Amino acid sequence: MTDPDFMLRFMLQVLVVLAACRAVGWFGKKYLGQAQVTMEMLTGVILGPSVFGALSPQLQQSLFPPFLVAGNTTSGKHPSMTVLYVVGQIGIILYIFLIGLNFDLNVIKSRSKETFAVSFAGILGPMLLGTIVFYAILNSRSDLFCPGIPSSLQALFVASAMSITAFPMLARIIDEAGISGSPLGTLIIGAGASNDVFAWALLSIVLAITKGNPLIAVFAIGGSIAFSVLLISQKQRLFGFLDRREPEDGISQSTVSIILLLLFFGAWCTDLMGVHALFGSFLVGVAIPKGSLGKLLRDKIEPLTISFFLPFFFVYSGLNTQIGSLQKPEHWIIAVLLLLVAVVGKIGGCFLAAKACGETVRTATGIGILMNTRGLMELIVLNIGLQQKIITPTFFTMMVIMAIVTTFMAAPLFRLVYKGGRGEPEPS
Repeated sequence: MTDPDFMLRFMLQVLVVLAACRAVGWFGKKYLGQAQVTMEMLTGVILGPSVFGALSPQLQQSLFPPFLVAGNTTSGKHPSMTVLYVVGQIGIILYIFLIGLNFDLNVIKSRSKETFAVSFAGILGPMLLGTIVFYAILNSRSDLFCPGIPSSLQALFVASAMSITAFPMLARIIDEAGISGSPLGTLIIGAGASNDVFAWALLSIVLAITKGNPLIAVFAIGGSIAFSVLLISQKQRLFGFLDRREPEDGISQSTVSIILLLLFFGAWCTDLMGVHALFGSFLVGVAIPKGSLGKLLRDKIEPLTISFFLPFFFVYSGLNTQIGSLQKPEHWIIAVLLLLVAVVGKIGGCFLAAKACGETVRTATGIGILMNTRGLMELIVLNIGLQQKIITPTFFTMMVIMAIVTTFMAAPLFRLVYKGGRGEPEPS
């Protein structure tokens, strides 16, 4: 069964998605002080069944039909939804590559003690609280987790989802606050980056073990470690020739093509190992030389990725977010509890670690607030959990609410802590 209006519908979807993301992004930047990518998270929810679907269910399902229907027969997922998913996944793979391209290992080395202290505390706090909440409340609920997944793996997934920090959004907020490159900005960037590396490693273990075969898990974990060590330790030998063949003021189309081939080859390798394609794209980005080649690559790839591909990931996530699925009061109680645990665990842990490293109360508070940003990285983890049938749409919705709230609160709270959002903190 096919949809005769497939291309017509898809072109309309493209127009609606891009126009809505730009309009909501403009409103958020002008009136709420939020970044474009932050508002795109909200746009996805607005275009989904939670808002658009509640206001006009027939129009929403006509534009974004979940299933292919002929007469009274439903035949699987609608092809336009599959295309939206694929376009969004391409956007995420490219965007994670750009994050890797911006990931400088020297940043972590420059303030290693404070960086790892804040990062470790920012992971441990929400992980411990999340695990306690899981075994105390969530473990017995069949409406939040899919059957067949051991409770230990469900707890690990919750721990990794709670411990995430949105490194890319963190970098944008720091840049807008005018502290990029400062000792404080360097500390937060390093802590956020190492935080996400650990959380992703934990997630890779969960994904590997869910395959059900210990040998698959060993292959996935061992293979991903070996792949990481190979790319990082031999990056100059593997990618140095690309840096040498390009002039300072331009990059050839052939070089961009080669790098895209390497990027998707890396994504394919880690996906084949049973981890996820995103890990491979991130590692290839980290391994690419950080000189003029990295800047030229960003100039080429970033505009189309952020302006076109990435919004489809947010919209696809929004289409899976059904706030109406939280029908019982206890669902909302759990959602609020998860939000509180996420905020207290992350801000509290990072605050205590920063204070122990000699930072002032105000600086330590600012560090905790920024590290609490979940954003895009949280949506990636949640979509993986939904796709791999670890969590249900109900739990997915609860965690999306947590991701949106923690992301929205970061920039305004940080501006309250610092003078107009500029530079160094006020004295404590």
